[in-house]
Amino acid sequence: MEQMYALLGVSKAVYEYGETILQELRPRFAAIDQTAEYNQGKVLLSMQKHRVNATHFAATTGYGYDDEGRDNLERVYAGVFHTEAALVRPQITCGTHALTVALSANLLPGDELLSPVGAPYDTLEEVIGIRESKCSLKEYGVTYAQADLNPDGTFNYDAIRAAIGDRTKLITIQRSKGYATRPSFSVAQIGELIAFCKSVKPDVKVMVDNCYGEFVERLEPSDLGADMVVGSLIKNPGGGLAPIGGYICGTRECVERCAYRLSAPGLGQEVGANLGLMPAFYQGLFLAPTVVAGALKGAVFAANIYENLGFSCVPNASETRHDIIQAVTLGTREAMVAFCQGIQAAAPVDSYVTPEPWAMPGYDSDVIMAAGAFVQGSSIELSADGPIRPPYAVYFQGGLTWYHAKLGILMSLQKLVETGIVRLP
Repeated sequence: MEQMYALLGVSKAVYEYGETILQELRPRFAAIDQTAEYNQGKVLLSMQKHRVNATHFAATTGYGYDDEGRDNLERVYAGVFHTEAALVRPQITCGTHALTVALSANLLPGDELLSPVGAPYDTLEEVIGIRESKCSLKEYGVTYAQADLNPDGTFNYDAIRAAIGDRTKLITIQRSKGYATRPSFSVAQIGELIAFCKSVKPDVKVMVDNCYGEFVERLEPSDLGADMVVGSLIKNPGGGLAPIGGYICGTRECVERCAYRLSAPGLGQEVGANLGLMPAFYQGLFLAPTVVAGALKGAVFAANIYENLGFSCVPNASETRHDIIQAVTLGTREAMVAFCQGIQAAAPVDSYVTPEPWAMPGYDSDVIMAAGAFVQGSSIELSADGPIRPPYAVYFQGGLTWYHAKLGILMSLQKLVETGIVRLP
């Protein structure tokens, strides 16, 4: 095994250091596997209940009228997330698009959107209008309010109560940390926040940005009162097979409005061809619990590797996981670049490419991204990225298999050792 890792570019010293870290992680990995087994059963139950069969894999084109494979997939998703309805479409291009559809469909001019968890992820700033953009919610007369988290990352309930007003129509909760070093929220924490918000204003709608969190726990936010849970198929629920797409699961009313916004008023879910993607969507969902488990093991391994070397990690080495993202604060631009170059060097695709920071649409600073993925931008596949700004934190996620995630972490460490940024104990 040591020889194989050497062929892949991992030195004996780095490999042996990784093995010493792994010795303590076997019980953690066993618990992750138990969650995956439970969630595999949950997916299988919904597929069996909705009688998935070979006819559901047929391709449709054009308008996509009477697309039973597409319609049944949405019933399967609603079953998995325990919601009244679901919208699962290849016409949703990414997670930001799915969130935009959900927000713009359920907010009208004069309404107010509230984030009770601080600032949203960078790409939503232009969607909301925090940063000026054409077609933002702000441009259409939707206002925005925000309640910041407490310094320790907990909810500031007094500030949230004060921020909920007569015009508060929809509350958005970002489950994952995004490009921040705050903790990600557990499903239980999100459930408590939803209950609090609805106690203040019973008719308020709550949307949860579920990106990176699906199948990490046994429950989803929709089990604890969320009106909508929203995510991307090239993250967790696509299982690495979906080449595009997003989902919105929630109440029938919310999902129906989302379908009208995605296509057109009066058309809704009746149109939207599947373009031959049904096998990948069904099989990706089936594989997702196992794929997520591999990514979680990689995140736990990364935290234990880097915290032991003196770097700040969120979550830390021992914390319970609520999403697949691991933040490592490296402290310098050079360390971020070296880390990402190691991830890239471990990739099955474009392993020979050297990632460099560059300007990306939707971000206000240069971003470095490492990803040698079969699907462009797929962050359930092994990837690492981060904005080049203090505290110079890199965000590691994914790995279609645990073994690939392991190699990626070891290669990131290898590059840091080679550049003299890290010295092994």
